[in-house]
Amino acid sequence: MFAFMNSISFIRASLRTGSRATRSLTTSSVAPSLPAVLRLQTGEVFEGRSFGAPRSVFGETVFTTSITSYPESLTDPSYTGQLLAFTQPMIGNYGVPDNRMKGSAREHPLDVDVGCFLESTGVQAAGVIVSELCERFSHFQAYESLASWCARYQVPGIQGVDTRALTTILRNQGSTLGTILVGEDAKRIPTASEFVDPNAENLVKRVSTKVPYTLEPVGGAAASRAHVALLDFGCKANILRSLLRQRVTVTVLPWNTDFNSIRDQFDGLFLSNGPGSPNKVPEAVANVKRVIDEWDRPIFGICMGHQVIGLAAGLRAYRMKFGNRGHNQPVLALGSGNMRVEPGRVYITSQNHGYALAFEESGPDAWPEGWAPWFVNANDWSIEGIVRTGDFDGRAPVWGVQFHPEHAGGPEDTNPLFEDYVEQVVQYKSARSPSLAAQATRSPSAMATAHL
Repeated sequence: MFAFMNSISFIRASLRTGSRATRSLTTSSVAPSLPAVLRLQTGEVFEGRSFGAPRSVFGETVFTTSITSYPESLTDPSYTGQLLAFTQPMIGNYGVPDNRMKGSAREHPLDVDVGCFLESTGVQAAGVIVSELCERFSHFQAYESLASWCARYQVPGIQGVDTRALTTILRNQGSTLGTILVGEDAKRIPTASEFVDPNAENLVKRVSTKVPYTLEPVGGAAASRAHVALLDFGCKANILRSLLRQRVTVTVLPWNTDFNSIRDQFDGLFLSNGPGSPNKVPEAVANVKRVIDEWDRPIFGICMGHQVIGLAAGLRAYRMKFGNRGHNQPVLALGSGNMRVEPGRVYITSQNHGYALAFEESGPDAWPEGWAPWFVNANDWSIEGIVRTGDFDGRAPVWGVQFHPEHAGGPEDTNPLFEDYVEQVVQYKSARSPSLAAQATRSPSAMATAHL
């Protein structure tokens, strides 16, 4: 039955990929499963069997409550340096798609090739922890198994772990440094000096693009409504897709670009997500502070980008006990932010962060003048959004959100934030160049219909 299901999956996948119909489902050569252990710095040990790359690795042990979308989670650059434990008991049942395909899983008519099908070109997590690995995968887009995929990117995994017990430990004592030890290594006890915290380094530098590049929407430059610059702190591909679907040109820049020297070439600035601590990117904070103080065009940040905006505004970022990771985090809107946000409504969001912006009514962490909290987490009341308030006096409107409105996977409650941000970019552009107003107002929905 399984062989028959996979044959049908292959036929359907071949029909979908046109000229790539000669490809085949694959499970690349995978090393045999070996004894493996997960050791936490605090002494707890979980025994299991290896999958993926037969090598040992150290990192920060974190968990995600996501039920689906393990390929998207593992390719999210925000998981760089982390040993990612899935609370969902079975992982791998629908395999992994061919990450070289164009577009995205949503098959949006305004999607263009951003270089990968998932969130980045490779597996970003340092290691993978699961309760049960499903090697008999079945899905019409499946290209290979989770084990062979991890092996290709030299990422080790461990299966057979009691992830319920592990998650309880991490919730009680917080995210903890750990190691996956494979084969003969599983017998040894690491020294304290081997448990190096990845957040102590600038992880953004590791994952950010090294050279600028530009992406055009469907229809090319002639169809573009505006030109947005994106500072890449470890950008998920679906952020790029979400902007391009709004018919804007996006130029992706390295994280430490001196944006102020080139800012007038662009109509807006977007700050992406990324791994690690925002306190490790002071150059970016200084650059963004000057942009916020001087520029007159819209700025939006997600996750790490949100935290960088907060630091630039004068707030402090702190390390959370175990962070918020999953597709089911509720956030309460405190205001509209001049967008389609209903004050008092709870939105369900996708999140992945271990740091947050501090807030107190008074004292050193009091909210700076001219800024307001936009969203708060309904579970732990951490800050989930920031917005500039009052009369901007020729300066930029600024928004930041800790969660991921581009989801992939996850709920779509906050998708409209991309459309609302781009509409603000277009309005500010039109105010500077009234002759461009008519071209800029043609809606993306009309463009999508034209390309169906």
